[in-house]
Amino acid sequence: MQTEAFSELFPLFNAASPETLEWLLSIAVEHDYPSGRAVLMEDAWGNAVYFVESGWVKVRRHAGEEVVTLAILGQGDFFGEMAILDESPRSTDVVALSPVKLLSVSAQRFIQTLFKDPQLHHRMLQLMVSRLRQTNVRFQLRHQPSAIKLAHTLVYLGENYGVPSDEGTDIFNIPLQDLADVSDINVDETTKIMEKLTDKSWLTIDDANQVIHLNNIKQLTHLASKI
Repeated sequence: MQTEAFSELFPLFNAASPETLEWLLSIAVEHDYPSGRAVLMEDAWGNAVYFVESGWVKVRRHAGEEVVTLAILGQGDFFGEMAILDESPRSTDVVALSPVKLLSVSAQRFIQTLFKDPQLHHRMLQLMVSRLRQTNVRFQLRHQPSAIKLAHTLVYLGENYGVPSDEGTDIFNIPLQDLADVSDINVDETTKIMEKLTDKSWLTIDDANQVIHLNNIKQLTHLASKI
């Protein structure tokens, strides 16, 4: 992969110097995981940062016997940075939702790179703050109707990881339980709302290709903004 393609694929590296990009490409290790495979395990010590080159993963936490999906990440995003920055065991695990291709950089080398490139360090802080803001938005939505919560999740996934197509914006056909967890609603509500959105032609589910077509993201955005 060329450095320009690398920086375009991963927003984290937009401001990194050419030397930093070349260094990261030279030390990054590529991994392929099938759907359903655990990529990182909860309570394991952080030894690397992972970057999603293609595919979709979910971040989840175990709460007793229950497993709750906290986030869904797609191409261009990263995970594993928290455990290496505060030098503590991971508080979540990560599972491949689809076949996924990842790049990893060891914890020690990634920390060294952050110290050497102030622009990369600043960009990392910006993206972490952005994640915190997204968490705050989800907190603000906690008392909103379920349809608004789910629309917000679909719009977020479409805007951050969606691929333009003739049908609108395409995202992975995320399991209903994971959509429900991330949206903080129950799976029965999720099923009913998805059916209503399909009836309105705001989205189409293509089970054969494991794709959700967001046919009318403008209307979904309007629904999500009714806070």
